[in-house]
Amino acid sequence: MTEAVTDLLARQPASSDIEFPRLIVLGGDHLISLPVLRAIRSIYGSPIRVLHFDSHLDTLSPAVYPSTQASPQSHYNHGTVFWHAAAEGLLDDSGSVHVGTNTRLSGDNWSDYDVDDAAGFVRIPATAIDDQGSAGIIRTIKDLLPDGTRIYLSIDIDVLDPAFAPGTGAPEPGGWSTRELLSVLRGVLPGLDVIAADVVEVAPAYDNPGGDTAFAAAGLVYEVISAMVAGIVTNTTRPTSGPLDGLSDTSRVEL
Repeated sequence: MTEAVTDLLARQPASSDIEFPRLIVLGGDHLISLPVLRAIRSIYGSPIRVLHFDSHLDTLSPAVYPSTQASPQSHYNHGTVFWHAAAEGLLDDSGSVHVGTNTRLSGDNWSDYDVDDAAGFVRIPATAIDDQGSAGIIRTIKDLLPDGTRIYLSIDIDVLDPAFAPGTGAPEPGGWSTRELLSVLRGVLPGLDVIAADVVEVAPAYDNPGGDTAFAAAGLVYEVISAMVAGIVTNTTRPTSGPLDGLSDTSRVEL
């Protein structure tokens, strides 16, 4: 997987405005982020900061899993993906950000947070939106990741409450609504340099008959691609005058 993603990122992009292609990956298990981060490190020659929307930390040490389940393969999973990324030097020391965390810890102490701190993450819990609203969350993220910051964006669908995205492997009650997540993304992404992204942990077998989870994921993918394009197309030529000249933002057409 790492080799395949590296090959994709190394290809000549269709646009001359960017050095390497933009990439969005769909899943599936969150472990898919790891080969993408490895490819970014290889192609760009430097680690990267991560903006991670998820109910879970995904920086768990493999040591927290029962020894009866331990194997070289089991150490790599959706809960340890960013632990491995940090251990391999794939994350920029400037710091990364979790948004929407809403889960229990693996033990009876705060060691999961200690490991998460060591990996370089700042946590913005899901409950922060109750007091701050979407605008407050946006401001907090922008303070941590100023405009122009190059990032890898990772969206685990379980950041949404199961009412909006039931089709996932590790749902957590008390998550965000789809509207809240879209509002935050629309407020944050236009100023960031999103070079690659993923939308993961969609499990169609657990979705409802209406496919709400898949529908939400498709909408998120559209938002991410739009933000990527908007970040590239920075010099759009607009007409200096036209039929809407003088129409204010607050003007309305009465029917």
